[in-house]
Amino acid sequence: MKRMFIFALGLLFTASSILAANFQPTLLKLNAPSKIKYNFDGKSLTIPVTVTGTPAGAIFLVFTKDKAAKISKTRNGFLGWHYVNKIDTCLYFSGVNSLAVGSNTITWNGKDKGGSLLGAGEYTYYLWGYDNKNAKTRVAHGWYPYYNTDVVTMGAGGKALTNPVIYRPTSRWTIGSNPADSSLFETTRLTLPTGWTQIFRTCFHPGDLNYFYAEAHNSTTRSEGVYKYQWVPGGNAVMQTTFGDNGGFFFSQPVYNGSGVSTDGTFLYAGYYGQYADGINNKLFKIDFDGALQNTFDLTEWMYHADDYKAGAQSAGGPTYMPERNGYLYFNHYGSCIKAMVNPSAENKADLFVWVNQNGDYINDHNDKPDSPRPWVCFDFNTGPYNYTISADANLFSITPSYDMGAVSIALMAPDGTGVSYLSYAGETAGWKYGDIFVDSGSAFDGIYCDNAGSAGVNYTGDKTNAFGIWYLAHDSMKGTIGTEVGVEESAPSAFVVAQNTPNPFNPSTTINFTLTKAAKTTVEVFNSSGQRVATLVNSSISAGPHSTVWNATGFSAGVYFYTVKSGDFSRTMKMTLLK
Repeated sequence: MKRMFIFALGLLFTASSILAANFQPTLLKLNAPSKIKYNFDGKSLTIPVTVTGTPAGAIFLVFTKDKAAKISKTRNGFLGWHYVNKIDTCLYFSGVNSLAVGSNTITWNGKDKGGSLLGAGEYTYYLWGYDNKNAKTRVAHGWYPYYNTDVVTMGAGGKALTNPVIYRPTSRWTIGSNPADSSLFETTRLTLPTGWTQIFRTCFHPGDLNYFYAEAHNSTTRSEGVYKYQWVPGGNAVMQTTFGDNGGFFFSQPVYNGSGVSTDGTFLYAGYYGQYADGINNKLFKIDFDGALQNTFDLTEWMYHADDYKAGAQSAGGPTYMPERNGYLYFNHYGSCIKAMVNPSAENKADLFVWVNQNGDYINDHNDKPDSPRPWVCFDFNTGPYNYTISADANLFSITPSYDMGAVSIALMAPDGTGVSYLSYAGETAGWKYGDIFVDSGSAFDGIYCDNAGSAGVNYTGDKTNAFGIWYLAHDSMKGTIGTEVGVEESAPSAFVVAQNTPNPFNPSTTINFTLTKAAKTTVEVFNSSGQRVATLVNSSISAGPHSTVWNATGFSAGVYFYTVKSGDFSRTMKMTLLK
């Protein structure tokens, strides 16, 4: 009986330890040659791809290279759906390739989307992948990512945060915290001036989580304002009256709603839009950190459709959500077909819009069905797909959640806005989808942060316990070059190289990079200080070239460890340090 009690106590301790564990995802990494030689002769090109961490549903894309300056204000595609300006463009994209952990290949016949052989030259290729086999992992209980949610990945001095922070207007969560402890949500209370309500999307001061900017709405005057506050954990946020006009920057024009506030690290950006007959008032404001106006952009050309209003829908579609990535802003509205990337630092206002994806490519299109009562009307809140967020990764691929499309999770758009595909996460349902946000800063937490509302069904009749909260799915993308010429150093690596793991010291994950001179059976193993093997990270035949693998040391004790990379006749051992 005593033995049974001890056994039960041990189980309880184990379960408690699991519940108390901090969040640490298994990262997905795609590795392929940075330069590939191809003669563009119509023969099949085989590209070696190594996958570490998780399986991947991967898409292969080919783009023009260094042609952006020659591409100016071009509209093409069905209904003129695709607009590009000073950006390299997509020539080909594949379907979803199912890649297993280890060595894989992707093939391409050198042809574009129309089936024509591309001319000899140099092109950029991309691989974009996500874990389409494993279920999402819980990051936190509580609220879910939505149109008022974003993430901070960079700290002071532009240095990447070890633990990114995902946030809503008055609540934030440090990624990597214990998912079971909802008390770890840090909150502040925001009191707006009299008459001002409806806090929209906020942003933090660059590199400083102590201060944030909030946009608010005045329903009486139908105007918007941006305020600056000091974040006070568990207390009342303090308005900074030195910002703008006694604490605020105000839009005096009559508006329907605000676009939230974003920053590229140099300026703040806020806007407003009309939604009905007054929708022609669509503006974007560029504001400095003192609250002074620097520039105003008119968004009417793309964000206002008078004919849509006459057809019984709406006249404008935001933006209501405009996150930043690499200096660009991304425009989105849940009830609009238009998604866009803009360059707010453009010297010429005519170059503000870099790409626009609207009705015509059957990705995020509205009223594209033959029996639609309003054929091809874009600004229509009465039909799906409903896209509440938009987010871009480090290579400028963007995704939107896509509700009302059945068991579809997201829509993927290429770096030039080309609509690539609707994609589904493992176990997806026809239920709600609210938000998908990238963390892609080289951290141990890179991936997609999303909701799990679909588990509760369309009307929240299912698993309500798992419907709310922040969830994780692995993701990665990479790019290289395909051309008729390949540099000597790229045609075949001249040396077997094993790099020092990064980060080092680490807690709890680190990446091991190595380069092979030729394809061979390869192992990557981890040993403790006593020489005992504690983990095998790679054990397969892989191609020549650069590769990487991740060791997640959750559950291991702090101390010195060694990793050994063996490939053919080559072997090297390196030391690393795990901190706790």
